[in-house]
Amino acid sequence: MTDIQANIRALQQQIAGLAETCGRNPADISLLAVSKTFPASSIREAWLAGQRTFGENYVDEALDKIDTLTDLDIEWHFIGRIQSNKTRKIAGNFSWAHCVASEKVAQRLNDQRPPDLPPLNICIQVNIDNEPGKSGVTAEEALELAGRINHLPQLRLRGIMGIPEKTPDREKQRQSFHALAQIFRQIRASGIALDTLSMGMTADMEEAIAEGATMLRIGTAIFGQRNQANNQIHQESTK
Repeated sequence: MTDIQANIRALQQQIAGLAETCGRNPADISLLAVSKTFPASSIREAWLAGQRTFGENYVDEALDKIDTLTDLDIEWHFIGRIQSNKTRKIAGNFSWAHCVASEKVAQRLNDQRPPDLPPLNICIQVNIDNEPGKSGVTAEEALELAGRINHLPQLRLRGIMGIPEKTPDREKQRQSFHALAQIFRQIRASGIALDTLSMGMTADMEEAIAEGATMLRIGTAIFGQRNQANNQIHQESTK
């Protein structure tokens, strides 16, 4: 067993334990492996351990991996900031887009989704702590955007996602996740059938699970620490 495969097994056990502690069914929580900056070989190792969903932040890097791994049955999620000049590639090559934060981007994804593919699954990104410079709509804007996306035929609105402000205060983290869950419930109550609450990463998954996360976006606990210099290169290439 490789390190990545052992990490996935340990992570699955940890998630199950946290869910049971909260009185939740572990089967209601899915694991999205965040593979940005890691090579296709690492994704293959994770796939051999049973992982089938992978999240990528950088379009061109992801497309190289998608081409390399065509022999594997992988569901690809785009989880990075969506630039208007990248929407066609996202619409044509991914099953999910997690960071939709405007009607303009949603409309472009809808119009550019190839008709022979099923609707693109969408999560609205909410800037839950109103951080300057972070993508996402406000809590007040989320319901209106959900209604507009829900009428686009080539998109399927599945849920919301958010990344709380970084803080060592675990109670504050939990409050942010609680606020995201409230928005999720509000949109469901409006008649839109959401089923995905995409929140929680390696450092804060305990708080996310306690507040109802249905999809965890986990990278470090699976693949290890990223090469920071390499990550900076990728970030600069998307500016």
